[in-house]
Amino acid sequence: MNRIAIALLASACSQAVQASVAVYVGKNLTKDGSVLLAGYGDEPSSHWLVIVPRRQHPAGTMITVGGAAAARLPGQLMQIPQAAHTHRYISMDYSYFAGFPAPITNGGMNEYGLAVRDVALNSRNELVDMTPKDQKGVNYSDVARIVLERAKTAREAVDLAIDLVKRHGDFTYGGNSHIFADPNEGWVFLTFAGAKGLWVAKRLGPNDVWLNWRGYTATGYVQELPENWKTNPDYLASDNFVSFATQQGWYKPGSGPFNVIRAYCRDRSGEGSGPEARQVEAAVRAVAPKADVKVLMDQMHITGRDSSGYGQVAHLRAGIHSDLRTLWVAPGPGITAAFVPWRIGVESVPEEYRRHRYITAGEAEKPISKADQGVEGTRYANRAVKRLLYLVDEHRGQFLPEVSAVLGAWDDRQIAAQPGIERTAEILLNAGEDALARRYLTEQAHAAAGGGLRLIEALAAGIEARTRVLHGIRPAESPGGR
Repeated sequence: MNRIAIALLASACSQAVQASVAVYVGKNLTKDGSVLLAGYGDEPSSHWLVIVPRRQHPAGTMITVGGAAAARLPGQLMQIPQAAHTHRYISMDYSYFAGFPAPITNGGMNEYGLAVRDVALNSRNELVDMTPKDQKGVNYSDVARIVLERAKTAREAVDLAIDLVKRHGDFTYGGNSHIFADPNEGWVFLTFAGAKGLWVAKRLGPNDVWLNWRGYTATGYVQELPENWKTNPDYLASDNFVSFATQQGWYKPGSGPFNVIRAYCRDRSGEGSGPEARQVEAAVRAVAPKADVKVLMDQMHITGRDSSGYGQVAHLRAGIHSDLRTLWVAPGPGITAAFVPWRIGVESVPEEYRRHRYITAGEAEKPISKADQGVEGTRYANRAVKRLLYLVDEHRGQFLPEVSAVLGAWDDRQIAAQPGIERTAEILLNAGEDALARRYLTEQAHAAAGGGLRLIEALAAGIEARTRVLHGIRPAESPGGR
């Protein structure tokens, strides 16, 4: 089945469940021996790119974590110590989900080639009901950000996440999962509602394709805990993980393997996402052991929708200079967005890819500040992608095939250009011209970002013109009209 046919098929089954997605591909399945980690966040909110520098923090520095009364499951903010040194990283931040304080992140990639993705996982209702109204702890975004700041490997990341939950508690919105990946391996980490300290983790190896997919629990996440999990190096779990389920009558010892999903998740979590998840895994397996970033870009292109705020593909390679570590980012729903390669060595983000007021939580009731006028006077990449999505979605059968073909060609051109860009940067880095190399990488990233935005705007202009002539613009169905 060709890419356009897949896009048309996926569009029919991608509207059911609102939740993020993550896809891990082990190094034995890829063309260059790298690990790949892709996904997107699914939040109706503004999204913007950030490159956070390395930082030194004075002794006694504290950071605020958790949530407050406005959270979906309410609680209290708290402060915890900041590390003395934090790493450089790239992420897409956003302004709202489940009442948590902004800016929020689902992860990204840091200078050591550690990547993080975060996906919702619905705990069973009894656990949600057990959650205290005054809960405290680190929320899912806190974990993702702190791991990017402090960890160098996937194993360090999962150990750090476990320590954060043990030490400070888990501020839940109903259950969550993370995938941590480095150039060698990955770890998937699940936490559950209820404030009972329940968590489980599983190592992802070189032959794994792993999906945490919109709450669809029939694949991915952690399915079963082996009987020897306490001595099995591929599994970790809280001391009470099996005993608590037994006490609640959710698991009967001797009845068979301990099924994590059956014990602790909603029975029909992620219903509707199954065909799409299986299709994505099949697409990756079909090209193994020659999977590459393009395969996962294709999957991000065919799974996006209005609430899919961005797409990411982390290309995790061993033995390269930290400035060359690459995170491919689509600045809006991947179905109508152009992927741009951002490297750790890039020094700035174009104004069009920074935070704007468009669907940013809390902006409607206040005037724009003088400090924000400059950025607000620029176009906004996220809004441009949404505009194209809305135009395409009105007449998908007519316009989606051409948009998919153009975006695929854009990806191909960008991927083909990367070896030359990296070789030039390597020559400068090897010559000790680090500042010049970073300037060059920044110029290349800005050029790609500008070209991607112009492409999206040109596609939108052409489709709008044809829509007006062929179909007309459908009137808005709002009270009083517009």
